Amino acid sequence: MTLAVISSRALDGVQAPPVQVEVHLANGLPSFTLVGLADTEVKEARERVRAALMESGFQFPHNKRITVSLAPADLPKESGRFDLPIALGILAAQGVVDPARLARFEFAGELSLAGGLRPVRGAIALALAVRQASPGCCLVLPTESARQAARVPGLDIREAATLAEVVESLLPDGQALPRALGELDPPSRPGPDLAEVRGQSAARRALEVAAAGGHSLLLIGPPGSGKSMLAQRLPGLLPPLDDEEALESAALCGLGSHGLEAGWRTRPVRAPHHSASAVALVGGGSPPRPGEISLAHGGVLFLDELPEFARTALEALREPLETGHITISRAARQARFPARFQLVAAMNPCPCGWQGAFAATGRACRCSPEAILRYQARLSGPLLDRIDMQVEVPAVRPAELLDGAMGESSALVAERVLQARQRQHSRQAGLNAALDAGALDRLIDLEPAAAAFVRAAAERLGWSGRGLHRVLKLARTIADLAGSPTVSVAQVAEAVQYRRALPGA
Repeated sequence: MTLAVISSRALDGVQAPPVQVEVHLANGLPSFTLVGLADTEVKEARERVRAALMESGFQFPHNKRITVSLAPADLPKESGRFDLPIALGILAAQGVVDPARLARFEFAGELSLAGGLRPVRGAIALALAVRQASPGCCLVLPTESARQAARVPGLDIREAATLAEVVESLLPDGQALPRALGELDPPSRPGPDLAEVRGQSAARRALEVAAAGGHSLLLIGPPGSGKSMLAQRLPGLLPPLDDEEALESAALCGLGSHGLEAGWRTRPVRAPHHSASAVALVGGGSPPRPGEISLAHGGVLFLDELPEFARTALEALREPLETGHITISRAARQARFPARFQLVAAMNPCPCGWQGAFAATGRACRCSPEAILRYQARLSGPLLDRIDMQVEVPAVRPAELLDGAMGESSALVAERVLQARQRQHSRQAGLNAALDAGALDRLIDLEPAAAAFVRAAAERLGWSGRGLHRVLKLARTIADLAGSPTVSVAQVAEAVQYRRALPGA
């Protein structure tokens, strides 16, 4: 047998299309050729595979012309995930391994020069693709990757630490590789408690509304008023991810690294520095990789000092905020990543930060009206229109910080948030923030007085159609928190307060 075919998978965005690794041995001038749109990392597999086979005690065919084809040829291949299938293909072509025993397996793994298996990116994405396309197939991965992928139910996943272990399991009298066991959940660590935030009752209420409906939130206030404290406590108000959401989030996280950055079913929280570029936020590169908005899918994206971000980076958020996904287009390919994140942003009201804080801090703003307008104009109207809630966080007097009573804990607020979310899921199978215009018209259920009130407010304040819909979504969430089937005037009035313009604008 001089030809062997091994099944593996590539990564194309969040998808994992199948790849057939064809290995052919022929007489002729000794060579080792890789074809099939392989990038530099894949071509370097020649040296890794040669050394790994020899160090593992197998014979490398130095006197043969070796041709490795990665099919389909028009699909780009990257990383060292094809090392293991290439090595097995060479052994099968030599007759060391029976090719018939390889038919029910798919392999992925990078080889060290000593024959060890190193983890690969996108292990959970690989497992999800195999479960969907080949549910009866057995997936063989390096130990660390296999234990991540084992979280995908209904799939036979085997783990191996070395090339020799894999080859031994494929021999007629070999022992099967052990099944991979899902990694144990790390012990839960309580996050920052909302009770630690003194004062700021209005901002605390806004945070609860944002958590209940999945609404985006912009906190505006002077330095030290508690904006970052409030934002850091939002994840503690959100319920954990369910199993399917956790798999989707973990698959995205695995595309950027070999491991999971947070505990299982823990909502991801991303907080990039304001120097982040547009590509870092929305994704890109070659091959395309997910950005911060996709890594925050199902969780929270916190942007502190919002006006300090590059204008191009902020404008790139407009479409994902609306659609919940991002499509990265390049000349030769496209990649689509989910990006249903909850945006929480914070900013100062002016360049010096002290506008409106004199009564509480004794510090006066020295910025001119023109400077304030230029600073606030760094956030475009279309971007602000897509942020559901714009809440002022005033400075707190020292006496209130020292003597003020502690508010409700995160656990109490999270219970109300969970109940409100359950009402939304039972009514529309989703959160209010994701309602489109047609669904909103069917589900808002405004009382007649509330409808007249919101109509008058929209005309007086000059809202866009998008701004009006966002107020109605907020009002629906406030009603859900109150357990009310209809939306009253008081609930609409509270929602209107969350769409106030920037101070000084």
